[in-house]
Amino acid sequence: MELYETLKNLGIEYEEISHKAIFTVAEALKEKIASRIEGTECKNLFVKSKNRYYLIFLDAGKRADLKFLARLAGESKLSFASDDELNSVLNLEAGSVTPLGIINDSENKVTLLLDRELAGKRILVHPNTNTRTISISFDDLLKFISQTDHEYHLFP
Repeated sequence: MELYETLKNLGIEYEEISHKAIFTVAEALKEKIASRIEGTECKNLFVKSKNRYYLIFLDAGKRADLKFLARLAGESKLSFASDDELNSVLNLEAGSVTPLGIINDSENKVTLLLDRELAGKRILVHPNTNTRTISISFDDLLKFISQTDHEYHLFP
């Protein structure tokens, strides 16, 4: 409920649908989530360096270049974080990764790496559970991130 209260307090309008549990982008595409709610399907990857966690958020049709993103973040290497780390840091389960999960990161352990090409679009994200999807504007996502005092970088 804290997430929805934060969205409301920030004046972020969203549309929401419920659906069966979705664990991957491929499943979301197969279930045609985007045909039921307006927005761009997005991919979320939870990765880590030696000392920091990163949440990569990009268009579902793109491939994440971890070497490039590591350089962008000033890191030598990025690798995938474990499900246990995801749960410990963001209180999320596999399949529920979302940039909105940073609301649970009170220790500010996560930096976001965001696909610049999503700017100006409506995007589809899970509201911290993989049985619902919400549509918000990319600008509203940036407003949300700023409210949580998390660092983010836009990448080409």
